[in-house]
Amino acid sequence: MSKHIIITGTSRGIGFEMVKLFANQGHKVLALSRNSQPILDLKLDNVSSFSFDLSNEDDYKKVETFVQNEWKHIDILINNAGMLLNKPFAETTILDFTKVYQTNVFGVAEMTRIALPFMKSNGHIVTISSMGGIQGSIKFPGLAAYSSSKGAVITLTELLAEEYKETGPQFNVLALGAVQTEMLEEAFPGYEAPTTALEMAEYISEFALKSNKFYNGKVLQVSNSTP
Repeated sequence: MSKHIIITGTSRGIGFEMVKLFANQGHKVLALSRNSQPILDLKLDNVSSFSFDLSNEDDYKKVETFVQNEWKHIDILINNAGMLLNKPFAETTILDFTKVYQTNVFGVAEMTRIALPFMKSNGHIVTISSMGGIQGSIKFPGLAAYSSSKGAVITLTELLAEEYKETGPQFNVLALGAVQTEMLEEAFPGYEAPTTALEMAEYISEFALKSNKFYNGKVLQVSNSTP
């Protein structure tokens, strides 16, 4: 059965791979990223894409209009977009923190708020977090803004699951360990992760399609290594 799926952060890495996977399975995808060109270049019939910036209020209206006109409902939202900052804390300004939280926390909250009116009781909102956001996990210097923002969306997910538990949809969060992406290379130059972007995309896409039958308000640690 074909689903209507919105994914943020689709210009590269895991998000890019997920778009291709869902499209090949016959689902309809709205791929959102500041750079829409990589997805447009794929020329996939059941994929729509336009430039979207999580920090731009007007862009959310574009999503609303698209869903109202084209789809009428959303089955799955995957909050995958993330901004990474690797900088010593003493040099991390309030502007740096604001930029990271704008994408990683406020953007997730607003995207979710926009999607909710279009979702049914069995809809699924999956937010991608990081092992760095898990209390008690190994932490790395320079990631104060990034990892704390990833902790915030874990708590946000738990709260939303509670608030909507009577009506749905379901909310879950995946805290990813090291995956071989451009973002990992920026954070840990030269580090080779044991998991490829495609392998993780396969896991997340399967989770998004089926796991809200079994989980709600849960954080799953998807990691076999540190970082």
